[in-house]
Amino acid sequence: MALTYFRSLRSINLPKEVIQIGGCRTFAVGGKKKGGKGGAAGDGPKASTISKEVKASTVVGANILKDGADPKVLPDSEYPDWLWHLLDKRPALSELKRKNLESLPYDDLKRFVKLDTRARIKENNSVRAKN
Repeated sequence: MALTYFRSLRSINLPKEVIQIGGCRTFAVGGKKKGGKGGAAGDGPKASTISKEVKASTVVGANILKDGADPKVLPDSEYPDWLWHLLDKRPALSELKRKNLESLPYDDLKRFVKLDTRARIKENNSVRAKN
């Protein structure tokens, strides 16, 4: 269809300024690399210019303000207790099913209900998709 459309446009006698057939694709051209083949010495990772003392006492790169400074690292006692448990491994559904539900702590019971509901929804969706 596109070919017949193009042929019909070619048969019209109009100046080229009035109608432009097709699109014009352009690409950005980068500057030429200096040096020969292979990786140049300047392409590798650069050594950090920040001293070790500054790296140990501040969170480098955490500043989001234009005129602000990187926040200082505080002692562990200054942070809330829940922060240290964020990366703890949570039990999987199969692990929770093996345990007695009546003896589970509230957080694990809540997680069990959430994961069990999610698994039942996935199973129902797969059964409905097969039909």
